Amino acid sequence: MARHLLVVTALVETGTGLALLWSPPLVAGLLLGVSLDAAAALIVARIAGAALLSLGIACWLGRDDGPDRGFRGLVAAMLLYNCAAGAVLANAATGVRLVGVLMWPAVALHAVLAVWCIACLRRVQRTGGGA
Repeated sequence: MARHLLVVTALVETGTGLALLWSPPLVAGLLLGVSLDAAAALIVARIAGAALLSLGIACWLGRDDGPDRGFRGLVAAMLLYNCAAGAVLANAATGVRLVGVLMWPAVALHAVLAVWCIACLRRVQRTGGGA
């Protein structure tokens, strides 16, 4: 169950990270319905892309690890990321009214991944392993 979570997360975050590195305006348009015009915004978006790429690689490399502290730490970090990313995106949509065609699917995806992270952490805690 946790292996599948890390594989899915690796694919999603690596893809998003590469897209942000390649074309931040495209990603901003799809998620937020706006373009990134300022040079500073492009730089910050590309740094975010590098961070997402790093998360994707960490998940890919950790997918076959057992339920040790590092594995649990990785899943816990992804839980925090998915909760924060979902909340930031939902706030952008509802508070700031920045909504692109992929906004709500992205919010839903982060919510599903967060719940999946919780389930994996609970399973590891309950069984003492066997993620």
